[in-house]
Amino acid sequence: MLLPACLICFTTVLAQDDPYLWLEDVEGEKALEFVKAQNKATLDKLSKEKEYGDIYRKSLEIYNSKDKIPYPSTLGKYVYNFWQDDVHKRGIWRRATKQSYNSRQPVWETVLDIDKISEEDDIKWVFQGATGLYPAYDRFLISLSKGGSDAIVIKEFDAGKKAFIENGFSLPEAKTEVSYIDKSTLIVATDFGEGTMTASGYPRQVKIWRRGEALQKARLIYECGKEDVSVFASVIKNDGAQYILTGRYKTTFTSETFLWQNGRLIKLNIPNDSQISGIMKGQLVISLKSDWKVNGKVFMQGSLISLNLPLLLKGEKKIQTIYQPNEWTSIAGVNNTKSKLLVALLNNVKNELYQYSFEKGIWKKEKVKAPDLGTISVTDADLLSDEYYFIYSNFLTPTTLYTANAATGTLKVCRSLPALFDASRYKVEQFKAKSKDGTLVPYFLVSAKDMKPDSSTPTLLYAYGGFEVPSLPYYSSVIGNAWLNNGGAFVLANIRGGGEFGPKWHQAGLKEKRQNVYDDFHSVAEDLVAKKITSSRHLGIMGGSNGGLLVGVAFTQRPDLYNAVVCQVPLLDMKRYNKLLAGASWMGEYGNPDIPEEWAYIQKYSPYQNLKQGVKYPEVFFYTSTRDDRVHPGHARKMAAKMAGFGMPVFYYENMEGGHGGSSTPEQRARETAMQYAYFLMKLRSRR
Repeated sequence: MLLPACLICFTTVLAQDDPYLWLEDVEGEKALEFVKAQNKATLDKLSKEKEYGDIYRKSLEIYNSKDKIPYPSTLGKYVYNFWQDDVHKRGIWRRATKQSYNSRQPVWETVLDIDKISEEDDIKWVFQGATGLYPAYDRFLISLSKGGSDAIVIKEFDAGKKAFIENGFSLPEAKTEVSYIDKSTLIVATDFGEGTMTASGYPRQVKIWRRGEALQKARLIYECGKEDVSVFASVIKNDGAQYILTGRYKTTFTSETFLWQNGRLIKLNIPNDSQISGIMKGQLVISLKSDWKVNGKVFMQGSLISLNLPLLLKGEKKIQTIYQPNEWTSIAGVNNTKSKLLVALLNNVKNELYQYSFEKGIWKKEKVKAPDLGTISVTDADLLSDEYYFIYSNFLTPTTLYTANAATGTLKVCRSLPALFDASRYKVEQFKAKSKDGTLVPYFLVSAKDMKPDSSTPTLLYAYGGFEVPSLPYYSSVIGNAWLNNGGAFVLANIRGGGEFGPKWHQAGLKEKRQNVYDDFHSVAEDLVAKKITSSRHLGIMGGSNGGLLVGVAFTQRPDLYNAVVCQVPLLDMKRYNKLLAGASWMGEYGNPDIPEEWAYIQKYSPYQNLKQGVKYPEVFFYTSTRDDRVHPGHARKMAAKMAGFGMPVFYYENMEGGHGGSSTPEQRARETAMQYAYFLMKLRSRR
């Protein structure tokens, strides 16, 4: 399916070295004509596929299901939840008492109806969260975005009256970070006007803003440089104490942190690549991304440690190791309740959950009796008690929400997803592929128990491989119904660049080492072929954002190895990525293409630059969003246009809202799912 030639004209060339630069004009008339034409052609084609209608109906049923887990957010005496279904397409923000929520038949009270305010304002609002006033949580700062973009509008909300507060705190659309200090005071980082945003498009200034005061008169307490990534501003409250933190992200992975105390900033003398995980009982908890030598002692990379904060502010370092990983373990997440620290660990890409108590100056560890051999994630921790919730899932076990008490050690099932496909037909195996440099790369294979190793199974390979984000097993009724039940196998690869084995696994794929990430991905694909699970004819790949870059590199480097590609909200033009939207903020991950030495290694894999005329590539399906203000839709637009200009067939669909997530409503998600899996089935299943 070729893109219409009339749209691939060069009459308005803006740069001789890039004839498709005009497609970076997000709302440009010509660019949107291109988008609408491709959307129609792609939807017309894929919606006629045999399985499209069934996948759409089943997916919509799943997205609208009343049996979905209403994930909790404990704020004061209520449990809050954001909910979407066939009635509430844009969603409702609702609440129930904790006792009612834990009963499994909660009595919900609608607090804010997003469909209603969208209709009233004639704006397609997307709910982006709420920041409450601790500890009463009687008022909130509501974040709303237009169409799902990262830029948000802030409105103050009275939870008792269930109404926005007239003349309350409000902030216009911008990329904003804001928290209550007290009822009359906020700490805020936003677009304060000309010169107050970084080159990456994030705020440069942090201010203390008092009620009734004009925003421009708010007290400036910190400002970063224009070439820094951004500032940050947060308030940590625990155990009756309040800590106001601010500072700057110098790069994607390095920062400088200050404590605002008694009207002045005090710098925290900690490694600039460490990550603050919380403050408890006067202990500053941080995770280390590299070795840290203090007073002759080395605290190892990947460790979780604590520092006595009062002493740190005086220039002294009293440090304790909370957890030190080994070769196959890493820290997956850190949360805290009122008095306990919750630490989720990864052991060979399987989670374990521990709770730590700080007693008599020592951290004491206790393992939580959670299920084994799956993914565990703390979804909510109550700062006013020791109660918390966590979820457990794996590929074939429906996600289960547990309620637990860190003080008593008790836990019980709160609710669970219904089994929406017959998992008894399938099995999960874990293998390791040998990458080009000899590194062993784990991956999970989900397949039918009676799958024959005859190289004919349609196989979908998914990975991410960046920003120290681990790819963990998860239950997906959509994948079960749309893919497994249609004869496919699913593979999740734990390639370098991710966080499956801690900072070292991530750093092995940074900048000039980026090719390791792509070699790992190819090695998993080759291992699947060598095991006769599939063949290149039946092998498809999918990835989004950084994962979109991954699959873009994969099909341009190894067009012989893959027969179908779904490339979602991708980065693809790595020569210009740092000039588009938030791109400059990721130079710590990829490097700076404006520096010749760094462009020398980036250009070797950049998909847009490495696309070659005359090469037989897979018929790629690009999916992006007009309202994505994080990864510019121009990446996908330009790649699709360039391939079409070379006479290569492609599929292209750009949702007109949805932000970086791609879709905003259940109907949009179901359509996206149906198009993508109908495409995979069309390309990868044996033709009879």
